[in-house]
Amino acid sequence: MDARLDFFASPTAGKAFKHLMAAGRTLKDSTLPAAVQELVSLRVSQINGCGACLDMHTKEALAAGESPVRLGLVAGWREATVYTEAERAALALAEQGTRVADAGEGVSDEVWDRAAQHFDQEQLTALVLLVSFMNAATRMNIISKQPAGGYEVGAFH
Repeated sequence: MDARLDFFASPTAGKAFKHLMAAGRTLKDSTLPAAVQELVSLRVSQINGCGACLDMHTKEALAAGESPVRLGLVAGWREATVYTEAERAALALAEQGTRVADAGEGVSDEVWDRAAQHFDQEQLTALVLLVSFMNAATRMNIISKQPAGGYEVGAFH
């Protein structure tokens, strides 16, 4: 599969893409636990069907020491016993935040309150920004048909 666009070939697109990636790197430095960040990134990528993001975040999570079992069970997180309550709360928020059109009301108070029980305001802010960032990144990759499989760990750091 060939990509429709090379985001770095256009001065305008390249500049915007670099800023978007810088925002993503800033989130990596937040107090939101790294494991939560990778699980949420994977789940948003799965929901949106973005192979390029799945490739990247799977490889990054494995390189950071995440378990292949936990990564493999992200799509079935509700039935899996390998996630903490905080991780479950983050995954629920990520799902509703990604499927806002399907939910009718966006993120429910129940899902928000559960996340707020596990994360402080700084972490909640990072979580909301991460879900938003991942939805933007996955949509850019899907629209432009970015191929999956060739990501190298650390390429966007």
